[in-house]
Amino acid sequence: MTGADGLTPHTYVPQDQLYVWALVNPAQPVLVGELRLSQLVADCATFAYNANWWHFALSEDLPLLPGQTFTAAERGSAPGAIDDARPDRWGERIIRHIDRPARLSILEMLLFAGDDRFGALGVSVSGQRYIPRRLGPYPRLGDLGLLSAAIEDVQAQVPISADIQRLLQPGVTLGGARPKALLQTDAGPCVIKFSELGDSVDTPLVEHATMTLAALAGINVATTGVLPLPPRHGMARHALTIERFDRMGGFRLHCLSARTALRAAQLPESYAALASVLLRLGHPDHQRAMREELFKRMVFNILMDNTDDHERNHSLVLGLDGYYALSPAYDVVPTLLNLGYQALSVGTAGAESSLENALTQLNDFGIKRVRALELIRQVARVVDGWQAHFTRQGVCPADMEVLRASIDRPALKQQRQAHC
Repeated sequence: MTGADGLTPHTYVPQDQLYVWALVNPAQPVLVGELRLSQLVADCATFAYNANWWHFALSEDLPLLPGQTFTAAERGSAPGAIDDARPDRWGERIIRHIDRPARLSILEMLLFAGDDRFGALGVSVSGQRYIPRRLGPYPRLGDLGLLSAAIEDVQAQVPISADIQRLLQPGVTLGGARPKALLQTDAGPCVIKFSELGDSVDTPLVEHATMTLAALAGINVATTGVLPLPPRHGMARHALTIERFDRMGGFRLHCLSARTALRAAQLPESYAALASVLLRLGHPDHQRAMREELFKRMVFNILMDNTDDHERNHSLVLGLDGYYALSPAYDVVPTLLNLGYQALSVGTAGAESSLENALTQLNDFGIKRVRALELIRQVARVVDGWQAHFTRQGVCPADMEVLRASIDRPALKQQRQAHC
């Protein structure tokens, strides 16, 4: 099990074989299969199911074929859903600069992402019992000031003491590029996000305001909150708390990023393609609502200048009924880059950030034009009141000025007001 049976970077001896376990019930880990380093592609993992695993395929490109070896055939990657279990840029930074294991291959990245990563998969050095990378104890609310300072030190590449390292290491389990950690609360661990040193606004507070605005538009979002931090250079700062949607009571839910789901289906990185995945993998009774939900998220992202809506910022959650559902929205925040194009393709004009483009592939969403215009109006009317909402959430006047330059620029403001 975990705890005393875990390993640390100092006790780990590099090995070319690791094991994937399912932690749907963390008290009863179940062996899923075996990971190895590819003999053909440098720093690439291969995967094969254990003969006794029959519960569910991890993703569509990893069908239940005992004896079959799967590979992503790409450097620094793992096959299918297992690639979602590795850390993203922030986690890799912690592993490289704080953990510093004896080797840094894709296997170490998967192993040292730890025991509380996104979804329900774990990685162990043993196939006989679950022996993960040991993490913990998690920082608590009283550690928030120290944790925030440590996050800044990591970004500034300042040496970190061993006592402070223990606060940072649990955050290695989480995806995404922005600084984050796990914080222990009375309700269990929650995700906590911080600003980057070069941010032009109080990004955590702005993200909370954006997420709660999306909720007012009828979008299903992850539950967020804000915690005050000590001021920096006389400016107020906050951390963002996010309730985990991949946990249900004491159980963990298997998840797929849209990137994995789209690749598995050999589909392009587009909203329309993701809608078709929901049609195939979702419960028949929920497919219509999920595809309308995805359409509303696309419209909201366009109007709020969230152009970082890439395929890892959308996820599917496997329910106990065996069907996938669209996860609550997360990482929804204006990027303030005024790009004019999204990360995911929007319509026949590619990634162009326009409502006209959003209306070009309605068949993939299963939506008639009249209904699509109604959904756009619902979102546009809420977005048109963004300034009042952000002010109520405590966003300062200086940040509001920066935000207005992007969200209220003519290209976006005219689009939303045409549908109000």
